[in-house]
This record gives sequence, structure tokens and C-alpha cells, in this order.
Amino acid sequence: MTSRGLRFAAVVFVSSALPYAQTRPDFPDQEKAISAELGKIRSLPDAEWTKAVAQIARQVQQLPQGPGKHSLIGRFGNLVTEGDAGHETLQIVAAAMADVLQESPDPQLEGTLARLARYEHVDVSLHTPGYREALAKLDANDRQRQQTDFTLSDLSGRQWSLKTLRGKVVLINFWATWCPPCRKEMPDLQALYERFRPKGLVILAISDEEIATVQPFIRERKYTYPVLVDPGRKVHRLFVVEGIPMSFVFNREGRLVAEAMDRRTETQFLAMLRQAGVE
Repeated sequence: MTSRGLRFAAVVFVSSALPYAQTRPDFPDQEKAISAELGKIRSLPDAEWTKAVAQIARQVQQLPQGPGKHSLIGRFGNLVTEGDAGHETLQIVAAAMADVLQESPDPQLEGTLARLARYEHVDVSLHTPGYREALAKLDANDRQRQQTDFTLSDLSGRQWSLKTLRGKVVLINFWATWCPPCRKEMPDLQALYERFRPKGLVILAISDEEIATVQPFIRERKYTYPVLVDPGRKVHRLFVVEGIPMSFVFNREGRLVAEAMDRRTETQFLAMLRQAGVE
């Protein structure tokens, strides 16, 4: 999950790896090699990415406890959900995080692990106060999102309100032009929009940038799903957007049924839509 500057104050990473990079210890050779691989994985095609993150997960899991493992699992935890790593790989990452946190509590890492447990459905055996607090915060955020309504304008000036879309399945995607994982998932969103729009799917892509930035980006790439602008970040705050991309699916009754805290592949988006009855 990617964030930028001070816009994302609660879980803000200037890049998804930065907080851990600032405190990174002097690694021995094995940990240096893993760190180098972490620096490359965003550039890999999906099939290679999946294999690489599975390999890195096992390598990190096998490291001895210490500052190096803590730093690496923190960086990796913010990258491993940028695609379809598979449940087994995510479970390995979660287990490694839990092992580290048993030795050394860390609020940021506890928050990452809580998101893996809630939104990636991995099993976690950890009972630290910080982890329980992180889970409670996610519960509160979801209650707020369920009750939220908004009205925003798209690039042509048309207004969209969430509650007026009852009877439709609504996929809300928070993104920005500068965000690499966001850009990577947009062709999949376009394909889903073309496929399921006749079945009642509405995609609302929301950026906190100015329309002058967003409009030429969308025009050049010929995306046709509605793109909304939220330059004051009011709707971002309502949805507790702490990093992007983030996606939420509401069913035809207006109930929040699926959410993702990072980049999704087309297959993963399809699984989210199935929870709202779209197949």
C-alpha cells in the first residue's frame, strides 16, 4: 500500500518501505540479499512477482530473531499485498510478523498484521495489547465506512452520491496518478467495468488530486469508468484512507461486503464482486 507526503497521517509512508528504511540495521550478507530482492519486486510482472514474494517470505521466516528480521518483515509486509501472493505466502508472512512481535512490540507492524488478519483472512496467534488495539481500530473504521455517504463530481461535472446507488453493486477505488500500484490495477478495473456494467456494477474511482492533474491522465489512457475528484480529502477521511490503493465493494442493499487495503488483480477483484452477488 502506497502513501504520499503528509496526506496520509495515520499510516503514512513516503514510500511503503520508508519507516523501516530509516531504522534499517547493518545487514549481514543473507539479509542484504533479501533487502535487495525487496527493492526489485515492484518491477516484476505478476507471475514473477508471485514467485518472488513466496521465496522472500520463506527466506525472511527462516532468519534468526533480531533487528534485521524485524526491519525486513516490516518492509515486506507493506509490499506483499500489492498483488495476489496467495494465502499460503501471506500466512507465512503473518506468522513471521507474529514471531517478531512476540519479541519486540511495534505499533506500526502490529497494525500491518491486523490488516493482514482482517482483510487477507490469515490466522494470527498474537495477543499483545498493541495488536488487540489495532484490530479494534479496524472494527471502528469499518463501522464508520458502513455508515458513510458522500457526493462528489466526476471529470465531466456529474455528481455521484453513494446512497442513490442502492440497487447497484458499487466498487469504490481510492487512487492517485502518482501511485504505481494504483496505475497497475486500473486496466483490470476497466475490464471489469466493461464486463459487469450491464449487470449493475458501478465503479467510482476517487482521487484527492486536482482535476487538472487527473483529467489528462484518464483521457490519455481512455478509461471510461467514473473518476471522481476529492481535492479537499473529505471523502478520504470518511473512509479512513491511510494509504492507496484502497477498494470497497457495497452490495445492492448498500452493505459493505468486501474491502482491500492494497492493489488487487482482476482475479482478486472478481472474488470481491462475488461477495456482492456479481459473477
